[in-house]
Amino acid sequence: MLALFDREQRQEVTYPGFRREVLPDLVRMTPIRPPYDEGAVVYSCLSEADADPVITAQIEHFASHGFSFEWKAYSHDSPSDLPERLLRFGFAADEPESVMVLDLVEAPELVSAAPLETIHRLSNPQDIHKVVSVLTRVWGAEDEWLGPVLADEMIQAPDDLRIYVAYADGIPASTAWIRFHPDSRFASLWGGTTVPKHRGRGLYRALLSVRARDAQARGVRYLTVDAGPMSRPILERLGFRHLTDTRAFKWTLNRRA
Repeated sequence: MLALFDREQRQEVTYPGFRREVLPDLVRMTPIRPPYDEGAVVYSCLSEADADPVITAQIEHFASHGFSFEWKAYSHDSPSDLPERLLRFGFAADEPESVMVLDLVEAPELVSAAPLETIHRLSNPQDIHKVVSVLTRVWGAEDEWLGPVLADEMIQAPDDLRIYVAYADGIPASTAWIRFHPDSRFASLWGGTTVPKHRGRGLYRALLSVRARDAQARGVRYLTVDAGPMSRPILERLGFRHLTDTRAFKWTLNRRA
């Protein structure tokens, strides 16, 4: 399963607005147009001898294009001290997350659960402010950048992105989305954010159920999600299994010195 995940969700994955570049030891995403303005290294398999030169080369690559970038490191990546090396090069570490996987064949209850009537799928990119309103109430203004990105993705890849908003008391209270990847047995879950005062109403689980139905209808076998410590116990109760751990390391252009 881990090898399948690495191949389909890291080595072969594509995203709208990015040029996928395959090098001998890594796969990176370089933005090709606005509103995408941050690159990423999504897969790497390095040796102790070449890790530092490869990290230096990626910094030079993205800096030459005027981009900050994220290095998505996983606990099974080599070398084992990759996180420490990235920190020495000036990367800032996000909080660790657990990669959780659900086999939809083994989750009939989640797929068949009736979603709440207050859940709506966004069909108009102009409604993306409903998603942003939830994200900013939970995480602050730092997530406002997601609005233009998701709206553009709805336009450029309407078949591969489905965004949902759950309402409580007539206002957006929770949001989540699912990305489908061509020729992949995986679909990835994103968002999963609920305003604190509306938690405990089943909105998170209902959004999972809606997206699981979407995936099954598309013939997808597995759902995958990067889960924080609050989400992981919920996901485990619903049948998700822990596959590996991941952590994002961010290199910011203005910190290059």
